[in-house]
Amino acid sequence: MSEDSPPIPPHDPAIKPHRRRSRYRGTHPRKFEEKYKELAPERYRETVAKVIASGKTPAGTHRSIMVNEILDALAPKSGEIAVDCTLGYGGHSQEILPRVLPGGSLLGLDADPIELPKTEARLRALGFGGDVFTTHRSNFAGLPQILAQAGVAGVDIALADLGVSSMQIDDPARGFSVKLDGPLDMRMNPQRGQPASDFLQKIKPDAFVSLLGANSDEPHAATLAPLLAGKRFVTTRALCDAIRKALPRLNKDDVNMTVRRVFQTLRIAVNDEFSALETFLRHLPQCLNPRGRVAVLTFHSGEDRRVKKFFEAGFRDGLYAEITREVVRPTTEERNSNPRSGPAKLRWAIRSSS
Repeated sequence: MSEDSPPIPPHDPAIKPHRRRSRYRGTHPRKFEEKYKELAPERYRETVAKVIASGKTPAGTHRSIMVNEILDALAPKSGEIAVDCTLGYGGHSQEILPRVLPGGSLLGLDADPIELPKTEARLRALGFGGDVFTTHRSNFAGLPQILAQAGVAGVDIALADLGVSSMQIDDPARGFSVKLDGPLDMRMNPQRGQPASDFLQKIKPDAFVSLLGANSDEPHAATLAPLLAGKRFVTTRALCDAIRKALPRLNKDDVNMTVRRVFQTLRIAVNDEFSALETFLRHLPQCLNPRGRVAVLTFHSGEDRRVKKFFEAGFRDGLYAEITREVVRPTTEERNSNPRSGPAKLRWAIRSSS
């Protein structure tokens, strides 16, 4: 050190070293956690409001669909017992709970071990304690067992929203996204079953042709199946690229629709969704109290056909006193403000008095 250099001040332990605040890395961050400000809504309320105003869903959150129509169908009253068979983000339950109080309660079912604790914490923070709101990690097909374990003979209100939550779709680590790269998984419960990558590698082309037709009405099933079935795709991007390569003559919009239909086919198969839905619908009347109401929100023609068939059969057999005759759809305003609501169809039924 030269004689002209200023002296180094002694270290003062009371002075904390300066730390730069965390920033989003670059103009195009790669990590999902860094990419969207709306993942921290308490810090970026203005950003969240802008995203919603633009007709989009903020990343990592979920906008509940057809809330008013569902409340009209279920007509919750104080003192009643409700069950949300697909708790998800808890938006519908958040509206039902105040309407069954005082004296009522709600059971929330969800198979997702990642999102369920977050939703429970969110509803607890709103003041719904364990005396009125309980959570149960279960697929809705297990409703009879959950009610038995809870000592509940029957419920007055049942809701099943069969859509995939935005938290699952938006998180690339879950493997549902066609936009963001991640492991090809698609399991609602990552702790059970096989990921989509394993399922696709094991299925035969002929079986995959049939599955693409049954699960998504895919018109290019015969072309796609031999190029995808039996192959190993580790990531969502690898599968998307293979689908696009297999259909070089399709325009961008049509090939994107095919990508979504293939992902839908795999998601339904990996989670055995149709079988679970049929089990739920078969046992549902016995889970409802006399004059109990049920509402089911579907997003796929295969789901809607099953709900319609079971409700009509239950009506013929005297299990249901009333069922919806015409499917209920989102309003034009909701479809415009939340495009993810577009495919939604709502059907409801009322249990007979005996």
